[in-house]
Amino acid sequence: MSKVIKQLEMDALKQTFNGVKNMVFLSASKITAITENQLRLGLRKKNIRMQMVKNSLARRVFTDLGLDLKDVWGGTTVIAWGGESVKELSRELENSFKEAAKKDPKFNEKVTIKSALADGAQVTFEAALRMPTRQEAIGEIIGMILGPGSALAALLDAPGGAIASQVASIAEKKPEAAAPAAS
Repeated sequence: MSKVIKQLEMDALKQTFNGVKNMVFLSASKITAITENQLRLGLRKKNIRMQMVKNSLARRVFTDLGLDLKDVWGGTTVIAWGGESVKELSRELENSFKEAAKKDPKFNEKVTIKSALADGAQVTFEAALRMPTRQEAIGEIIGMILGPGSALAALLDAPGGAIASQVASIAEKKPEAAAPAAS
């Protein structure tokens, strides 16, 4: 491949992956064209893309983008990206792979997952499956903030409620006590 063609290919990869922070790296070999096409079409409906890359060019591009990846560039490399979060991407890939494995029992031998990239940091695929989505993380933070606040509000409200109930019970007792005195 000439230097001009390599540079054009690297520019295309930079344009494709610039700003993409959630990816999954796969190794795929000996997949039938029909299986691969069905997999790609199913993922494309979920706004997930897959692209096979040349390792030497992709390594340069990702280094230029500031992403230093380890143990990813051996063998064939397919990059999957898209979805709202790395968890959603990983979950959709796992579900698609399970469906493909039902049709082709040796699918799991043909496709292996190398690693994942979550917000620019390399993680294992299993960790990517457990990571919270953005909405889940915001919900957890709000829960952590509101938990102590609601406990504090309950503590502040409890003595006032106790005093109010005692005043109400005293107010109810006075009319009853005044009624026998009037007779």
